[in-house]
Amino acid sequence: MKAIVSNKYGPPDALELTEVEKPIPKDNQVLVKIHAASINFGNLVLLKGEPFLARFAFGLFKPKYRIPGGDIAGQVEAVGKNVQQFKPGEDVFGDLSGFGWGGFAEYVSVPESALALKPANLSYEEAAAAPMAGVTALQGLRDKGKIQSGQKVLINGASGGVGTFAVQIAKSLGAEVTGVCSPRNLDILQSIGADHAIDYTKDDFTQEAEKYDLILGVNGHKPISAYKRTLNPNGIFVHVGGSSAQMFQAMTLGPWISMTGSKKMGTFLQRPNQKDLLFLKELLDNGKVKPVIDRCYKLSEVHEAFRYFEEGHSQGKVVITVS
Repeated sequence: MKAIVSNKYGPPDALELTEVEKPIPKDNQVLVKIHAASINFGNLVLLKGEPFLARFAFGLFKPKYRIPGGDIAGQVEAVGKNVQQFKPGEDVFGDLSGFGWGGFAEYVSVPESALALKPANLSYEEAAAAPMAGVTALQGLRDKGKIQSGQKVLINGASGGVGTFAVQIAKSLGAEVTGVCSPRNLDILQSIGADHAIDYTKDDFTQEAEKYDLILGVNGHKPISAYKRTLNPNGIFVHVGGSSAQMFQAMTLGPWISMTGSKKMGTFLQRPNQKDLLFLKELLDNGKVKPVIDRCYKLSEVHEAFRYFEEGHSQGKVVITVS
C-alpha cells in the first residue's frame, strides 16, 4: 500500500511517499481502508520532534511512529475474530493518536475502541476533520472548563480546527459564545453560530470591560495575567494551544493562581477515547456541529498540506484525501 513515512525529524520535506506492507488485523483489530485523514497540531510535533520534551513519547532521536496521521475516515475491510462492534463494509471514523498513529496511508489496523461509525450525513473528508479537534474542544470545555448553560464563553483562536468545533460545541451546551479571530474569518464565526465575534486586529478583549465565565485559549500569545483579569470571579481559563511562552505560564503560574484565588487557570492534553468520540458523533448526526474545512490535498501533496498548515492561518481543518 502507499503511505507517508517519516524516518527522521525535520520539515515537511522529510516525509516520504512510499510503498509499505499492508497491515493484517490482529484478533482485536479492525482493518480500515482510509478514504481521508486530517492534520492537527500533534502531527507537527510528530513531524518535527518539537518541543523536545515530546520526543520522550514520540522517539528521542527519530520518530517512533513511522506513519503519521491521527484522524481518519474510511470503510471497514476486515475485522479480527474478537471484534464485536464493526463488520466489513461499514463506514467509520476515529482518532489513531492513542493507538500508534498511521492515518496517512491507504490502510490501517487499529483496535475497535479507536473508532465509531461515521455520521451518515458527513463526507469522508468532513468525518476525518472531526475526531481529534472535536474531542479536544469537548474535553477542554466540558471536562476542564466545567461549562454550564447560560455562561459567557470566549474562544481565542475561534476560526481554526479546534476553535470552530469549540464555538459550536459551546453553543450546543447552552453557552453565550464570543469568538476571537482575524478580520477575514469573521464570516466563518457567524456561519457557525457565534453570538459575538471580536477582530483581534482592532480590539483587545483583555482590555475590555466584558468578563467571561470560561475562556478557551486555542491560539494566541497573551500573558496569563491578561486572561486572568478577563475572567469573572470563579471563572476558568483553559490553555489548549498558542505560543510556547503562554503554555509555559499556564503550566507553571496557572496552578499557583488556581490555589491562591477563586479563578482557575491551567492547561490540558486531549485524551482520545471512544466514549467522547460517540458523544461528538451524536452532535454531528444531529447537525449541532459541522466540520469546517479550509483545503483538501491529495496524499501525494502532503508536503504542501503541511507547509500550509504550518503557516497557522487555516480556516478550520486541512484534510488529506487518501482514496
